[in-house]
Amino acid sequence: MSADGDGNVAEGDGNVAEVTNVVLAGLGGQGVIKASDILADAALRAGFDVKKAEVHGMSQRGGSVTSDVRFGAKVLSPMVPRGEADFLVVLAPSEVEATRPLLRPGGVLLSPDLVPEASLPNKRSLNVALLGALSQYLDLPTAALLEAVRAALPERLHDVNERAFELGRTLVAQQVKMR
Repeated sequence: MSADGDGNVAEGDGNVAEVTNVVLAGLGGQGVIKASDILADAALRAGFDVKKAEVHGMSQRGGSVTSDVRFGAKVLSPMVPRGEADFLVVLAPSEVEATRPLLRPGGVLLSPDLVPEASLPNKRSLNVALLGALSQYLDLPTAALLEAVRAALPERLHDVNERAFELGRTLVAQQVKMR
């Protein structure tokens, strides 16, 4: 086995093992890091090798934040190469265009306008709602994602975030049906 320039492992026949590249982006205080922790935990619970990296902006609250999560059979590098994210999950409208170049051609952008704020059970649960939306595209068991949500948050927030997660899943399912 050998690694390509992106940190993916090549099998003996020359094919690159499948690695899923997810970049989460937003502003400090929006839950980007929490969402990436949940995603990484869920991938680990599902039996994947997982690597995660974070980049914080100049200010802790309000500055740009991105977090890369890579998972698959074997992942060598935690960083998603520019232009190679399979999924880009953005929590702040102001960060959509700034982070779009991270997405590969044909990749999936999940932006904050996917989830109307008025439909959220709590306005601070957008990060988990977008994880629910993302879950419709990933080869991760929903149970593993929900377990990771519960593990990452205090019990008093479980119900609100489970509802937000299901809202995100439902919104993506409705979009797919409309196509």
